[in-house]
Amino acid sequence: MNTRAKTIVTIAAILTIASTVQARIKMVALPERADTIIRLDNPNATLIEEERVLTLQAGINKVDFSWKAVSIDPDSIRLAVLDHPKDVKLLNVSYPPGEAALVWEIACNNEKGFAETVRISYLLRNIDRLVTYKAIADKEETKVDLKSFLILRNFSGEDFDKVQVKLDYGESFDKGILHEETKQMLFFAKPEVPITKIWTWNSKMTWDPEDVPGKNIGIPVSYRIKNDKKSNLGEYALWGGKARIFLDDGLEGTIFLGEDRTGLVPVGEKTELYIGDSRDIVVTQRMMNERKLNEIPNNDGRIVMYDREVPIVAKIENFKDKPATLTMIQYMPGEWDMKDKDVNMKYEKINSNTLKFEIQLPARTKDGPGKKELKMKYYQRHIRR
Repeated sequence: MNTRAKTIVTIAAILTIASTVQARIKMVALPERADTIIRLDNPNATLIEEERVLTLQAGINKVDFSWKAVSIDPDSIRLAVLDHPKDVKLLNVSYPPGEAALVWEIACNNEKGFAETVRISYLLRNIDRLVTYKAIADKEETKVDLKSFLILRNFSGEDFDKVQVKLDYGESFDKGILHEETKQMLFFAKPEVPITKIWTWNSKMTWDPEDVPGKNIGIPVSYRIKNDKKSNLGEYALWGGKARIFLDDGLEGTIFLGEDRTGLVPVGEKTELYIGDSRDIVVTQRMMNERKLNEIPNNDGRIVMYDREVPIVAKIENFKDKPATLTMIQYMPGEWDMKDKDVNMKYEKINSNTLKFEIQLPARTKDGPGKKELKMKYYQRHIRR
């Protein structure tokens, strides 16, 4: 066997019923495992599937499987008969006390016996994986060359000289990985993936740049990538992982823009990779004259509950030479409602207290920055004093 943990699968024929009740018999080691698959479909567990060839004799056979110093979950171990499922039956499994081992009893109904291929599967702890991304944007920041890497780390106690590594999507890898070894594999390389550069402002940020020294604040900037076929992606969900983003400097080199982490991106969904803050877009938002409505007094005439009309005006200026896309996130406190006629731009309701506006800003001209203005008026209900 070529495993560091000395995982042993052995077999012996039991020729009489009496021998089945004796102590564990001497076993003969079999040849090493044949095809082996490491499955990474579940991010919290690693499934190992290995094939072995058992030389079965007629009658009852015992197979001993042990895993000393290997991080196997004993309850997950399964054996499946592949070649002759009608002639070979798994009768039972027992766990010798105090040992990292189990014994299968297998019945062979063929008078001459034969070599039988079985699949042994189990969950193996301490094999983990990381998915990372590297994105290089072109100088115009319209597309990226996107690469993804799978990093596999083995601290399970088991050596795998030759295995097939499979995720729940994409191509598999034929790699060996030893105990305490780490390997990095190129998962995919997608050239010219379209991106949209996004500026994101939310209403928890400073509303008035006049209140900030320098009279301007940075607005977070991201590259938005959509996981679909139009973007040269869309074959499967993208795993979450760390992403490093670079920019082509036009001189056969790159500029490091930043590092971010993306979550799982299903097919058809988007992810945004943060690259820094920008002061090329300025947002000035103000609450205009609010009004109290529907005041409700108590028996003493004191107002105890009321509604509030809240008018908001946001002035947006783009000082860039190119058009830009600004995502505005507006947080609406408490119980509220807003009529369509009371807002001048389309929005998406993210949840009961969050609205998202996608605003296309014109480039600046010789007359000044490109401008847009968001106006909305909402009603905050049942405010208690």
